[in-house]
Amino acid sequence: MDLALQLLFTGIGIGAVYALVALGFVLIFRATNVVNFAQGEFSMVAAYLMVVAVEAGLPYWAAFIVALLGMALLGVVFNLGVYYPLRHRTYLPVIIATIGASILLANSVLAIYGPQPQVLQGWFDTPGIQLGPVYLDSQYLLIIGVTICLVIFNFWFFEKTLLGKKLQATSQDKEMASLLGISVSTMIMITFIYSAVLGGLAGILVAPVLFVSIQMGSTIALKAFAATIIGGFGDVAGAIIGGLALGVIETFGAAYISVPYKDGFAFLVLVAFLVFRPQGIFGERVAEKA
Repeated sequence: MDLALQLLFTGIGIGAVYALVALGFVLIFRATNVVNFAQGEFSMVAAYLMVVAVEAGLPYWAAFIVALLGMALLGVVFNLGVYYPLRHRTYLPVIIATIGASILLANSVLAIYGPQPQVLQGWFDTPGIQLGPVYLDSQYLLIIGVTICLVIFNFWFFEKTLLGKKLQATSQDKEMASLLGISVSTMIMITFIYSAVLGGLAGILVAPVLFVSIQMGSTIALKAFAATIIGGFGDVAGAIIGGLALGVIETFGAAYISVPYKDGFAFLVLVAFLVFRPQGIFGERVAEKA
């Protein structure tokens, strides 16, 4: 029982990272009807920006702000350079462009830093606290706490603010939103910026737990993409629940079945959902008339 509680805590911490990246997938998909396969690379780039800023001598909090500002700028560049020129094309060229951008980002960082993984220090000097039989790692506590705050913020932002309602209107019907005086291009720009910051935040939070490496972005992105499908593609709550569930399943699978195959458990669950419930947990079955 003690081991199960420890694994549950660790799984929720890892799953929270997947949930943040999955949330970025969902936001861009709802705004543009396109899957951004460079979302994971946002996490990797932010982690490297954080390493660079810390090595430059900036205080940790200042390095954190610089990294997030860098991700906001990357969101602007990504929107203008990848999505905007292809906005009137079908979804396939845009998806291919995001894959190309993902490869470009990964290889650019590889050319600058090389393949050697980097180490990023955590936020806290205290490694964690012992709560009964469960050891609560300080970085996992931070990840879980930030995720909870962002879930609350997202609900408040999208349901209670005018800008949030404009973003929702844009995601539901761009033409109608434009007729109502909403600047669709501005809303999509904001979505890309917010998505890049979310992905970057996930990378910065998980970097002290994992090594900062070129591969970290693709690994996180694959799990987050699986989480969006499991939760119900396009559903914000589904992305969060799917991410948390995958983290827990992966952690328990590694502990009780096999560590080398821990990455495979998430995709086994994904395959099961695609076979038995392809619309996901919160998705609705869509029927079309011939």
